Amino acid sequence: MPPTALPKGNAIIGQSGGPTAVINQSLVGAVQQLKTFKSVKKILGMRHGVSGLTKDQVVDLGKLSAATLEKIALTPSAALGSSRDKPDAAYCAKIVEACKKHDIRYYFYIGGNDSSDTCRIVNEIANSGGYELRCFHIPKTVDNDLMMSDHTPGFASAARFVAMAFAADALDNASLPGVKINVVMGRHAGFLTAASAAARGTGKGSENNGPHLIYLPEVPFDTKQFVTDVQKVYDKLGRCQIAVSEGIQDKDGKPITTLLVEGLEKDAHGNVQLSGVGGLGDGLSDLVKKHVKTSSGKAPRVRADTFGYLQRCWPDASPIDQKEARGVAKFAVKLAMKGERSGSVAIVRLKNKPYKSDFKQIQLTDVAAKTRHMPPEFISGTNDVSKKFIEYITPLLGKLPEMTRL
Repeated sequence: MPPTALPKGNAIIGQSGGPTAVINQSLVGAVQQLKTFKSVKKILGMRHGVSGLTKDQVVDLGKLSAATLEKIALTPSAALGSSRDKPDAAYCAKIVEACKKHDIRYYFYIGGNDSSDTCRIVNEIANSGGYELRCFHIPKTVDNDLMMSDHTPGFASAARFVAMAFAADALDNASLPGVKINVVMGRHAGFLTAASAAARGTGKGSENNGPHLIYLPEVPFDTKQFVTDVQKVYDKLGRCQIAVSEGIQDKDGKPITTLLVEGLEKDAHGNVQLSGVGGLGDGLSDLVKKHVKTSSGKAPRVRADTFGYLQRCWPDASPIDQKEARGVAKFAVKLAMKGERSGSVAIVRLKNKPYKSDFKQIQLTDVAAKTRHMPPEFISGTNDVSKKFIEYITPLLGKLPEMTRL
């Protein structure tokens, strides 16, 4: 479709789901590119995602200065506010009505697979009703679980936090030996937990650096094998640092947390609350205390931490992540400028050394309501990641601090 056929009207941008360290890079990238789009009259922002849009809570982003936008880009968390709403068809119909009210012809939603599904439904309802509304999904999630992408904006920065946190925690564990369990985000995909392996480094003695055991939701978790694994490492090193995904599950697909903790709350999507719940770490700690023994026959010193929301918005973003988060948003706007009616964006890795990536258009149906998992080649056995995963994750993190022990 030629540019002359593009509808004139306003554009709106929203942020959805869990915030990240670079979600505002995407917001700013979209605003910057939209300022060059002659078919767009005003650039609006939704307060707290579609929830705010349906309540007429919108702001004029076009009035922000370049200096203010750059400060926002470097600020973690969702500057517009986010939403956990998962709109059904009726809710999406209200979104379309709000778009009509504000003369919105270009709709951009920054978020994960549920956000892309919202884009899909809104686009279909608008089209079926004869209202020309062009909808684009801008990818974002620390879980790295969107289909078709090598990785997702937000993931690399969260992975950087996890790697550095494990590296520091491993030194603590070596100073006062014991068993340390760290629970990391990841309901169905283990990418973020797997990133802890980058903490080991590659120098002399790195083979004994933590994390010594890594448990992912893609691999069935067995409590008896877990105890055996911990005992083996403890017997060898006198300590053991463990990375555990919040979503680990047994061979029948039941979350281990639900087996160890009673009365868990559910979110708006019907999912059992896993993030920020200390019960998994406490339950695994109890298993270690009961079944793992030191040379004296006593239980080892055991501690557990649940990283929770700290992983999402730590203000030390990966430089690669910052660049790509802004880039995917600009690419999404360029799709609209070319005349595309809908779509999402995937990051394509071109090479590792030096690292180079590009963006490509994918369909909303490629991403909507689908979950990507760690591929088998990234996993080693039942409690580790492969060399191939280390090669995958390393270029994304940026330079990590070098740590040395006596």
